[in-house]
Amino acid sequence: MLIELVEFLSLKVRKRGITIDKRISDAYLLNLVLSKVVMAINGFLKFRRLSVILVGKGVTLKARSMITTGKGLVIDEGCFVDALAVKGIVFGRGVSLKKNVTIECTGSLTKLGEGLSVGNDVGIGSGSFLGCAGGVTIGSDTIIGNYVSFHSENHNFSDPEIPIRLQGVNNEGIHIGNNCWIGAKVTVLDGVVLEDGCVVAAGAVLKAGRYAANSIYAGVPAKRIKERS
Repeated sequence: MLIELVEFLSLKVRKRGITIDKRISDAYLLNLVLSKVVMAINGFLKFRRLSVILVGKGVTLKARSMITTGKGLVIDEGCFVDALAVKGIVFGRGVSLKKNVTIECTGSLTKLGEGLSVGNDVGIGSGSFLGCAGGVTIGSDTIIGNYVSFHSENHNFSDPEIPIRLQGVNNEGIHIGNNCWIGAKVTVLDGVVLEDGCVVAAGAVLKAGRYAANSIYAGVPAKRIKERS
């Protein structure tokens, strides 16, 4: 009975069905449902919106008025989200931030950052860091593994006579296409354009450049291994 209830609720909230493994106990599912109810209440208190938003304990939200959300947003416990930016943060439908995700949109109060735009049905893994000062866009149906980091801004350092911290910054932004899978501990640097359907192996470093669609990349720096077949 509980399995059917959880499957029904998932369909209503996330707009997509799931099939739960029958070996999962009712006690585990009941605890899961109760925790989601608490998160839904917390989400309403945080956002004051009627759309279903689940927010875990210990979540910090800054510049909350600059966050636009679709239905079914999940922000798990320990996340830090600062939306202060020119364009703020836009979350599509069914976006999930796992535990301890950090999103920072502005690196310095002297210059507002660009912000973050996330499509529908995107999952961002635990411990990931998204630095969005230069602007980050993530397409729909993309999976981002644990401890992935995005850095959409660089320090200028050309003048050896001036401290690097005083030379300002430059940025091009980061664009991730639809239906990509970015593995655990990948580093994505400013200027990356990852086209639709790409897979990036765990631990890879994507430096500035365009990465062709439907390809697999690995290494430091990342290189094209083969096309997805």
